Amino acid sequence: MGIETLSIVLLICLLFFFIIGSPVGLALGGIAMLIGYFSWGTGIFNVIPTTIESTYFNYILLAIPLYIYMGQLLSHTGIGDAMFKASQLMIGKVRGSLAISVVFICSMIGAMVGIIGAGIMSSGSIALKPMLDAGYDRKLALGTIMAGGALGILIPPSIPMVMFAASTHNSVGRMFIGAIVPALLTISLIIIYIVISTKLNPKRAPLLSETIGLPVLKTKDKFKIAVDGFFSIGLIFVVLGSIILGIATPTESGALGVAGAVILAMFFKRFKFEIFKKAGLQAASLISVAMWIILGASLFSNFQLLMGIQSMIANFAQGLDLPPIVIIMMFQVIMIFLGFILDDYVIVLMCAPLFTPIAVSLGYDPIWFGVLMIINILIAVQTPPYGFALFYLKGITPPDVGMSEIYKSVTPFILINLVVLITCMIFPDIVVWLPNLIMG
Repeated sequence: MGIETLSIVLLICLLFFFIIGSPVGLALGGIAMLIGYFSWGTGIFNVIPTTIESTYFNYILLAIPLYIYMGQLLSHTGIGDAMFKASQLMIGKVRGSLAISVVFICSMIGAMVGIIGAGIMSSGSIALKPMLDAGYDRKLALGTIMAGGALGILIPPSIPMVMFAASTHNSVGRMFIGAIVPALLTISLIIIYIVISTKLNPKRAPLLSETIGLPVLKTKDKFKIAVDGFFSIGLIFVVLGSIILGIATPTESGALGVAGAVILAMFFKRFKFEIFKKAGLQAASLISVAMWIILGASLFSNFQLLMGIQSMIANFAQGLDLPPIVIIMMFQVIMIFLGFILDDYVIVLMCAPLFTPIAVSLGYDPIWFGVLMIINILIAVQTPPYGFALFYLKGITPPDVGMSEIYKSVTPFILINLVVLITCMIFPDIVVWLPNLIMG
């Protein structure tokens, strides 16, 4: 069976198993091994132990459970809530300040959790009710939570970035640093949109002075909120700063984050065994799911590499005789369509080993392409009607919120992400300038 036929069979089987609701990891790995068995015989099963060894014994991937556990600790101990209150305190006199603080804090929570789905649900559980209670327009509230929570994968430490670096043998530190400027650009554009839209339509975001029912804080309470928020937000800068300054590897910084979360829990007098048990169990659940998906996606990718799909894609791209940037754009379109049916880290594990070598052969920096991939996934999983993240957002909304309202709420923020993607494609230095400056 030729490569083209095998690829079509793989795609059809994959879509079928996703439609019937099969577990992603089992579907990816099982389909690859089943088709490999009928094509090449029992020899294909030799891929399993080698894939397990190369995947689960990868030091870089040890950062994933550490970052997930750190995020769960911060969420369950209420430290994420402290970040939210401190941010709101700082910018409380600006119209739309609650939405702006949600962008900051949801981005940080999303970064702590490390994956889009958990980031949106964690952020929404903290931020949605305060915005609705304050009289904010529901579309603005929903769109802001989606934009902030999903943006976590572009803000270091990001689990999809760790996966990209591990699967393409690139530097995690350079990926983290390369994403900083695009992330800041995205946050800035979102804030500008919130300020302009609420200025044009003040009913979308009442000022705190116009809001009825919110308690007036005393100076003592404001000071406590500021101190709590300072230490909470400081932990994120410690984790990221230790990587940028070369003090710790991404894996070591994950351990540093877990230790910092424990210390903060003790500092906030929230050090309870029940909380740590619940955070540990939820982290273990997320980690086990992620590890199975990583194994299944790795088996799927390795099978594709063995059957020569990378050469097929490269030859196809060269045969089109198109400018290199057009081929890069084709890859972006493919990943947007994948975002309709797959989660963020699955897309990274499937596409990064296939597309990145081709991008490098065309003369592009792998870190630049990796950051483009992350931004693209950020757009793909939020794009109506079937973007994966839309259903995560639906899961935390009031019962009367329909999918059409969610579609309308996320559209402006998707356009903002698209502007950032195009800007980074046209001006690659936005991505590569800072890593080259810091790491050479």
